[in-house]
Amino acid sequence: MCGIALLASGIRIDLSSLHIDSISPSSKTHLGFSFNDLKAALQRRGPDSLGTKKLLLLHSNNSNSGNSWVSSVNEEAHVLENGSNLSESFAELVFLGATLQLRGVTPVIQPLVDSSGNILVYNGELFGGIEVGSDNNDTEILMQSLGKCCSQEHRTTYNFNGHGKGSVPDVLSVIKGPWAIIYWQESSKTLWFGRDAFGRRSLLVHWPTMEDPRFLLSSVSPTSSSLQDFEVENGTSGIKFWEELSCGIYTMSLDATKSDGKFLGEMQKHEWTNVMLKELIEWERVSIEPKPEELNFSRSKTLSAELDMTSASLVSVLAQNVLTALRESMMRRVSLHSIYQAVKFGARQKETVPVAVLFSGGLDSMILAALLDECLDPDYEIDLLNVSFDGESAPDRISAKAGIKELRRVAPLRRWRLVHIDADLSKLTWETKHVLSLINPADTYMDLNIGIALWLAARGEGWICEESSNRIDEDKHVNYTSRARILLVGSGADEQCAGYGRHRTKYKHESWLGLHEEMKLDMQRIWKRNLGRDDRCIADHGKEARFPFLDEDVIRTLLDIPLWEVADLDQPSGKGDKKILREVAQMLGLHDAAILPKRAIQFGSRIARESNRKNFGSNRAANQASAGSVVINVPSYFS
Repeated sequence: MCGIALLASGIRIDLSSLHIDSISPSSKTHLGFSFNDLKAALQRRGPDSLGTKKLLLLHSNNSNSGNSWVSSVNEEAHVLENGSNLSESFAELVFLGATLQLRGVTPVIQPLVDSSGNILVYNGELFGGIEVGSDNNDTEILMQSLGKCCSQEHRTTYNFNGHGKGSVPDVLSVIKGPWAIIYWQESSKTLWFGRDAFGRRSLLVHWPTMEDPRFLLSSVSPTSSSLQDFEVENGTSGIKFWEELSCGIYTMSLDATKSDGKFLGEMQKHEWTNVMLKELIEWERVSIEPKPEELNFSRSKTLSAELDMTSASLVSVLAQNVLTALRESMMRRVSLHSIYQAVKFGARQKETVPVAVLFSGGLDSMILAALLDECLDPDYEIDLLNVSFDGESAPDRISAKAGIKELRRVAPLRRWRLVHIDADLSKLTWETKHVLSLINPADTYMDLNIGIALWLAARGEGWICEESSNRIDEDKHVNYTSRARILLVGSGADEQCAGYGRHRTKYKHESWLGLHEEMKLDMQRIWKRNLGRDDRCIADHGKEARFPFLDEDVIRTLLDIPLWEVADLDQPSGKGDKKILREVAQMLGLHDAAILPKRAIQFGSRIARESNRKNFGSNRAANQASAGSVVINVPSYFS
């Protein structure tokens, strides 16, 4: 996990190919944040190291120079706060990288610069597609792979296979895992940037305007700019300074000859080159509408399994495929040889908890906890992080306490630690303002409520029940802060397995095809509605969110299953929704969790109830106002 950013000044940028209006007057207000503000925001994400590199582009007086301009890389010294005063005779690109190192055995400081002058800042993991040795850091391996790439103009005609030459899109298209990247390719004088096809890592963009002509990329919005951005949103045009960068691979190709000696940057978006990845993005399922006999057979199998849960012969082959894919996904994400902090001192730190679970005790988090137990060395404890805004009475707290009992039954040798994270919304004024900066450009009460709950969970400050003599004293509370640097989150389960109430509504009105289209829509917009926001809130504590349900192989496995085997929404809640995952839970011995209904974090933790009372007077008034989608009015929120 890293915080990455780019500040580009002195470049006239052509956005026509992206269908974005550049330099549009009075569209956005210039927001005041300093370079130090940006560094501070990034270093909260990457507390292990912070580095900067400045690429200076200068016109050359050498007539033999092919491009009539040269570039040089320097350690950052002084950065102009607003590019509008930059001389037209040169341009600068400032790269920033703050690192939370989770792989490799030696420290790595970003940005990386290779012998060819290429520059890389990378926020991601290589879980497949490009081989990473057990002692290697994935950013360094990626830099080597990118360094072998030819320029886009001279790309080869065959797809990159992880070893030979190819284009930058070839390399990025084969990566399995979450990523966001900013990469300067010196040979072609091209800036590459983008994020993975599902948007599992945040990357924000500021397109140049009259008020602020810089081109900016950042993992997160600096705090000092964010509240201003909300005020601009509520007070004028509704166009924000920062936007979520759409998933994909982009370039800014620089040229100093097409604009009377001024530097011109031409933006372009590139196609993914991996056929299998394109299929996942299109999210098409072969079998959507069942024949009557297929649906009857599926339901008869489900009924038989319910009557005889112990019968191995009744185990669904399809559910077994999902379980296998999820188990492999978990192993890729928690294998100890790839967790830097567990090996950097030369010996395993058994008192360290390397991985924690965002835990409600619901179906998704119970599956993740059980799989983590299977994949993580039994010497390590596992923290289960549970947030409540209603003490022991919140639904998620009740289900979490029931869930840990079931986990102790199926995995009695593991030391499970339920971390009770209690909060009072009325006392979180500073925290709320801070989370507002993290969710930006998301701006609704629902975004804020979810963001606060995730931020508190990632912080990990709460209490646990005392353990002594192999016994847990429920009455003795001990303050505790989880130090786990990897946090497992269940994102993607509801979108892929019809877990939301709107899925049931869509199915009721438009049957199987309507359900499929709604699920497809959810998967294709998850980057904008969920993942960027969630990544920013969790990473703010120097923690990395990992999403086992959004592993490429898990997505492929679920798409290969007929829709009526994934979900059967003619059945009641807690049975037909996420049917395939309920079968997986049964296989893991989680019989109680397998029948739990869906409950979103904002409702299960009861932060939505407290927010509704604070901002709308009551839950009823909030429901009438459709509070979840209402844009936050910052001045009135804190009045």
